[in-house]
Amino acid sequence: MEPFDREGSADRPRSAGAKQSGRVIVIGPYLRMRRGDADAQANEAARDFEGRLEEATGLARAIDLTIADALIAPVTQIRPATYLGKGKVEEITGLIAGHDIELVVMDCALAPIQQRNLEKAWNTKVLDRTGLILEIFGRRAKTKEGALQVELAHLNYQRSRLVRSWTHLERQRGGFGFMGGPGETQIEADRRLIGDRITRLENELKKVQATRRLHRAGRQRVPYRVVALVGYTNAGKSTLFNRLTRADVQAADMLFATLDPTLRALSLPHGGKAMLSDTVGFISNLPTQLVAAFRATLEEVLEADIILHVRDISHEDAAAQERDVDAVLRQLGIDPDAGARILEVWNKIDRFDPEERENLRNIAARRPPERPCFLVSAASGEGIDALLTAIEDRLAATRTTLDLSIDASDGAGISWLHRNAEVLNKELRDGRFDMTVRVDETKRDIVVSRFDAVPRVA
Repeated sequence: MEPFDREGSADRPRSAGAKQSGRVIVIGPYLRMRRGDADAQANEAARDFEGRLEEATGLARAIDLTIADALIAPVTQIRPATYLGKGKVEEITGLIAGHDIELVVMDCALAPIQQRNLEKAWNTKVLDRTGLILEIFGRRAKTKEGALQVELAHLNYQRSRLVRSWTHLERQRGGFGFMGGPGETQIEADRRLIGDRITRLENELKKVQATRRLHRAGRQRVPYRVVALVGYTNAGKSTLFNRLTRADVQAADMLFATLDPTLRALSLPHGGKAMLSDTVGFISNLPTQLVAAFRATLEEVLEADIILHVRDISHEDAAAQERDVDAVLRQLGIDPDAGARILEVWNKIDRFDPEERENLRNIAARRPPERPCFLVSAASGEGIDALLTAIEDRLAATRTTLDLSIDASDGAGISWLHRNAEVLNKELRDGRFDMTVRVDETKRDIVVSRFDAVPRVA
């Protein structure tokens, strides 16, 4: 039997007011690749076992679980019944008894039968990676929309299992009368109730999508361009969001510290405005239920004029995290190689010494022009001005700047310009407004013909 690779005990004090929970073991049942499998070995190298286990324990701590132990259980073959081999299941049984464990977190996606069999073998609750992330999202969702999305994802997850969950949908074991009992009748009732609730949630989320479409249509009429932040969880998106917009969105050194989407006005260097959208953080093996449920929120990313891919460049797994984010973007139908639309932001450069920072700048300078990256520290503000200038330049690249003069009494024309163009300057002189506006190419000819506008000479 292969030995376990132990990370070690990791009891940490809970924050004040945190929900009390039992002792937990986090297990990393990572597949050990066969020799000669080049692709699999490359994937394994991209995200080493220790890093994956550290992330899993971070997820558990994000909901104040007390980690009694964390260990790696490498497997060479996934068992259909229990995921792990029989010998490893027995060894973990001893560890559970010795540590008085109430919950086992398996850092993998378990089939319903695997979860049930492990719970029977260990006589304790078992939570897989998907269930753990759903628990975190359930804690973090603050808005009605976020709560709807999390509940929908959780119900879809539970529908295929119908086993008792740690905090959600605890099954009532019992029947009525002398016939039936807690078997098939109760399960079918659960399925029917879950199905009815899913239908209601989907209808409510359709209303959310319709509302978002109205909001986007309103921004397009103003018009406001949209810049969306995406990135791996804990990459510093919320801190960067606060730095760029002077907002006070919660930002903490914690996985999934914020969940609900936020939009704020972004002031550009030359007086222009845009809308900045902060989205939920991505993570490796992000549950498909969450990607589907949060599609209404992530539509802000789909419709964004610019996407800022925020990376924690100081993280040892930065390259693997980049691939994970790219994978989720592809799930959403966004090409991560679309350089004209996506800007990479290498965050947390304040964690490097001057020599390492200069090396990063040299690496960034050698990147192709269509795939630029910007070194910033959201915490200190370093590099923010250059990033804002790049955002403004990208937004202006598809627009034409025009100068025009309009009679001050032409209220309808002035109103039309404010609705359909970005007014950069407006001065009253001798009863006329001298204006500088920036418009999309689709409206350029209208402005030129109606207001006798002329392109501004650079």
